[in-house]
Amino acid sequence: MCTSLTTCEWKKVFYEKMEVAKPNDSWELIIDPNLKPNELAPGWKQYLEQHASGRFHCTWCWHTWQSANVVILFHMHLDRPQRMGSVRMRVFKQLCYECGTSRLDESSMLEENVESLVDNLITSLREQCYDEDGGQYRIHVATRPDSGSHRSEFCEACQEGIVHWKPSEKLLEEEATFSGASKPRAQESSGYNFFSLRWCLFWASLCLLIVYLQFSFRSSAFL
Repeated sequence: MCTSLTTCEWKKVFYEKMEVAKPNDSWELIIDPNLKPNELAPGWKQYLEQHASGRFHCTWCWHTWQSANVVILFHMHLDRPQRMGSVRMRVFKQLCYECGTSRLDESSMLEENVESLVDNLITSLREQCYDEDGGQYRIHVATRPDSGSHRSEFCEACQEGIVHWKPSEKLLEEEATFSGASKPRAQESSGYNFFSLRWCLFWASLCLLIVYLQFSFRSSAFL
């Protein structure tokens, strides 16, 4: 039985996608609020989503806030002979910084965010449990640091020693390459802009030259 709408959504999306990815195996998703990072039983694997996007709602003062630093921990295990697998999941909570209550609040997520996060989970699961090429992880705007600074004193994951992910060097290089490539194209296109200052001066000089030659020709004709 689901304890919340978010839990039901996670399980619904996970079971639907696993049915497509691994139809011959049976997988279950268990919400475990006591899951600890890097504390794995023999044969278990770990996947850590460090910058999910979620909305929090304080049940004490009704304050709501958006965070792009929601941490989700997954532990995965596959029993190959039985063709049965299990995923244990923990979504780390945050404290309300408005009222200062010590009550940790859970996050809620949009359906499209849950789907993309489950896609990343299955990618990691295929790589670690099946030794397959899981494909490319989905990188979202939400996985990049937001404009506001992350307040670690109110983050349950930070208090348990989880260091938040930073954009990889490869991602930064790709962004720099893209922005660098766009500048020459802009400069190249501006070279053929007939309304630029250089072209305006050229056409103005040419018109003055034509007027001068016409005036000189008429003057010589009357002499």
